[in-house]
Amino acid sequence: MAANTESWEEDTLRSFVRTLEKRDGTVLRLQQYGSGGVGCVVWDAAIVLSKYLETPGFSGDGDHALSQRSVLELGSGTGAVGLMAATLGADVVVTDLEELQDLLKININMNKQLVTGSVQAKVLKWGGETEDFPSPPDYILMADCIYYEELLQLDFDFEKIPLEKHDEEYRSEDIHILYIRKKKSKFPS
Repeated sequence: MAANTESWEEDTLRSFVRTLEKRDGTVLRLQQYGSGGVGCVVWDAAIVLSKYLETPGFSGDGDHALSQRSVLELGSGTGAVGLMAATLGADVVVTDLEELQDLLKININMNKQLVTGSVQAKVLKWGGETEDFPSPPDYILMADCIYYEELLQLDFDFEKIPLEKHDEEYRSEDIHILYIRKKKSKFPS
């Protein structure tokens, strides 16, 4: 009996489920690992961005802004943001390194009954081949992305979403949401 208890205690230290209640009362369930790197846990920035996707400021009136839109989530980790988008009607590809694919697939499977669009996991190493991603998505989502503002400004326009437009409960002055658009070319193609 003691061996079973120790095994159970080890399992609970290695993995646990984080829940995220949606505005409609349904609950996303996200498997996390107690160890294994930064991609194995649901970070606060992913929760803040996920909940922002549900706000009227993002979704607008009528059909949700993500409904029937293609979405690519970069550096998905547990897939929290991409899964939220898929439950809002988006067709989502969640991406991360090979070693996180099993975790992504577990989380997709645990939440498939909530998905009203579609969701699939693919390997994407930044700077690697992208032939598995033939057409540009309507939206690219990233949480806890590290970037150089000076480089971003060269090719993109961006605006910071004011804190008062974030979800009322899930917001933090330390977490910023940026809306980033590629600059229009000055020269005809």
